[in-house]
Amino acid sequence: EVQLVESGGGLVQPGGSLRLSCAASGFILSSYAMSWVRQAPGKGLEWVGRINSRGTITTYTDSVKGRFTISRDNAKNTLYLQMNSLKPEDTAVYYCAKSEDYGSRGQGTQVTVSS
Repeated sequence: EVQLVESGGGLVQPGGSLRLSCAASGFILSSYAMSWVRQAPGKGLEWVGRINSRGTITTYTDSVKGRFTISRDNAKNTLYLQMNSLKPEDTAVYYCAKSEDYGSRGQGTQVTVSS
């Protein structure tokens, strides 16, 4: 059974940083690309970015380019999302997902950017 557990969210001031983690189990992480998606209050799921299975290629939505970085440690079965220069509009519940299967996402971790 695929299980993804996100952590690391919290309240941060604009301009601050957070590092999210996603612990994966129930499948061979190194065989899959992984995605981060987010859902802001009252809005639908928004794709944030993707990393290939080997961690050599990353792509991001325009609004986070240059601020967010996705990485992975396949030996630790963990995916990361480093978020810098956070803005209030980044406030959302953040989820990781197996490849483009957004239904596989975990319970999410809340990120609130506010002064």
